[in-house]
Amino acid sequence: MRPKPLSGIRILDLTRLLPGPVCTLHLADLGADVIKIEDTGAGDYARTLGAEPGKTAPVFSAINRNKRAMRLDLKQREGVEVFMKLVRDADAVVEGFRPGVVDRLGIGYVACNAINPRIVYCAISGYGQTGPYRDIAGHDVNYCGYAGLVDQIGIADADPAIPNLQIADILGGAVVPAMGILAALLDAQRSGKGRYVDVAMTEGVLVHNLQALAAVASTGKTHPRGEDFLSGREPCYSVYRTADGRHMAVGALEWKFWERVCDVLGRPDLKASHWEKRTRDAKWGKEQTAAIFASKSQAHWIEKFSGVDCCVTPVLSLEESFSDPQVVAREMVSRDNGALQFAPPLKMSDYTFEVERPAPDAGQHTEEILREAGYASADIDMFRASRVI
Repeated sequence: MRPKPLSGIRILDLTRLLPGPVCTLHLADLGADVIKIEDTGAGDYARTLGAEPGKTAPVFSAINRNKRAMRLDLKQREGVEVFMKLVRDADAVVEGFRPGVVDRLGIGYVACNAINPRIVYCAISGYGQTGPYRDIAGHDVNYCGYAGLVDQIGIADADPAIPNLQIADILGGAVVPAMGILAALLDAQRSGKGRYVDVAMTEGVLVHNLQALAAVASTGKTHPRGEDFLSGREPCYSVYRTADGRHMAVGALEWKFWERVCDVLGRPDLKASHWEKRTRDAKWGKEQTAAIFASKSQAHWIEKFSGVDCCVTPVLSLEESFSDPQVVAREMVSRDNGALQFAPPLKMSDYTFEVERPAPDAGQHTEEILREAGYASADIDMFRASRVI
């Protein structure tokens, strides 16, 4: 069987909570040997965040599978020495501390690069390693707020809405770092030289806020919340409430699709409200369309639009999506050892996703990893006695 794409790559993961662990989750699923390093105290408090007493949080289980775990006190000299020994044979280090913390501990990029010039060192932070905000604490809503995204989310004449999907954490703190790490790893294999990858979660949102950018480039300012091209202005691209309190998503941006939508609704006059050939007001078109969808149940509209190629679909709850035929066919949801989780969001030839390891207990593989690094039983006993591990 062909090895996984990242087989043979070792990553030392110092991150916790959501952003960094999701980044290393994707790398671990693709075959990298991810070693999750937690302190000897609370460790990654995502383990118990929102969980029942004595149980592991479902999110932690979902984003830390296929990793090994060790506990290491990096505030002790011996702990730093152990970490640096691991760095010698590692390909990448991922950290999510505030800027400057790793340097004070003695495990920053300069120190790691000195003993392993091929090391790829990725630092994930809210605002980056430079600039006036580098030392300021924050969370997803803060980063999205600074990036101009929160201001755009919601309906017209209402307060901004907070999405349940942590956009900055996932986009800026997981996907972008993974991209940077993979690019730097590829370069290191060719050049023999690693790189320092500085990722700011705020910037991950900022540079992908493209609809708002287009508005500013065209008019000098963003459109009001809920009134942009894709945020509620157009009747052909919106979410409509049905008679039973459910919703339908209409994404008929192209004229041919909107024509079909209007034909199914029995309202050919609504075609005139489409942005490409507008002769009727968009607000009028949206009000009329909303009234039609509100007259029947979601089930009615699902059946009505079944087989019609016009980008009209039901708005499902997450639990409903688990049993959706497309999600099932792509095997995107699994229950491994009772843990509900998603499969990787990509398919690849000669690659089969599997949960080789469930999310590890804190320090579960500490002794195993130390022995691989060449430490003897006496050394490990000494580390344990002095609480280095």
